Amino acid sequence: MTVSRVLRNRGDVSEATRAKVLEAAKTLGYVPNKIAGALASQRVNLVAVIIPSMRNMVFPEVMAGISAVLEDTELQPVVGVTDYEPEKEERVLYEMLSWRPSGVIIAGIEHTEASKAMMQASGIPVVEIMDTDGNPIDTAVGISHRRAGREMAKAILRAGYQKIGFLGTKMPLDYRARKRFEGFTEALAKGGVEVVEQEFYSGGSALAKGREMTQAILEREPELDFLYYSNDMIGAGGLLYLLEQGRDIPGDIGLAGFNGVELLQGLPRKLATMDACRAEIGKKAAEIIASRVNDPTAEFEKIIEMTPKISYGDTLRR
Repeated sequence: MTVSRVLRNRGDVSEATRAKVLEAAKTLGYVPNKIAGALASQRVNLVAVIIPSMRNMVFPEVMAGISAVLEDTELQPVVGVTDYEPEKEERVLYEMLSWRPSGVIIAGIEHTEASKAMMQASGIPVVEIMDTDGNPIDTAVGISHRRAGREMAKAILRAGYQKIGFLGTKMPLDYRARKRFEGFTEALAKGGVEVVEQEFYSGGSALAKGREMTQAILEREPELDFLYYSNDMIGAGGLLYLLEQGRDIPGDIGLAGFNGVELLQGLPRKLATMDACRAEIGKKAAEIIASRVNDPTAEFEKIIEMTPKISYGDTLRR
């Protein structure tokens, strides 16, 4: 009765006891069931989709892939946004699982212990997306960001660039950007090259931020001959800044981003980039959820890895 009162947020329970009950529930991965007990299936036709951001142009494309598959089923996606905060992800996951969805699609492989416990205890299909560098709870669909970083570094070295700068988000919580950077520096080191200078920022990706960062890094290290950006949006800002300065691209200085954002195809020069297979990842994740809802015994590989390709554009010498 005491546990019931705590989980239903009723009174007559001391704060000390309430804290003990909530801590025990968190440790066990327990999530209260908000569906009427009479529902025979104990599930609703919802798929919880948990992503870091809707402002980042990457995730709307993922959502488009998910929706394209689920619109032919009885399942409906419901979106939760975490802002790259593990504790917020935990809260969003808790609320969504309390409604007993038919499946979970969640960005990334790194989660808090409480989030992992909730997903493991849920008894429903869980697909972690965007990343395959790790050990998934159930199934993972994505790309290897370490491999993506390595492949871009190899292309830059083949083109003859030697004085390289990196510009990107601060990466304690953006695990995928951090893994790309790790793969990038690893491949450069094998070629006897190091990142000469770095410029980091916090906050959302923006053209203006890319311009500011590019100007700042080149003021410190004017001899840089290549700039690698953690995403296309800041890369596009850097490209516009360098064109205004009359720089020879890609002869004097080269640039590359990441994500293959289609919106940027209208730039004066086509930015070198790498497609993250976003729509394909969304579609595959939704297909797995839909198949396993129809047939719980359906089997899939634990890790399904997509292979992104480099687009050289006009800013990376071949």
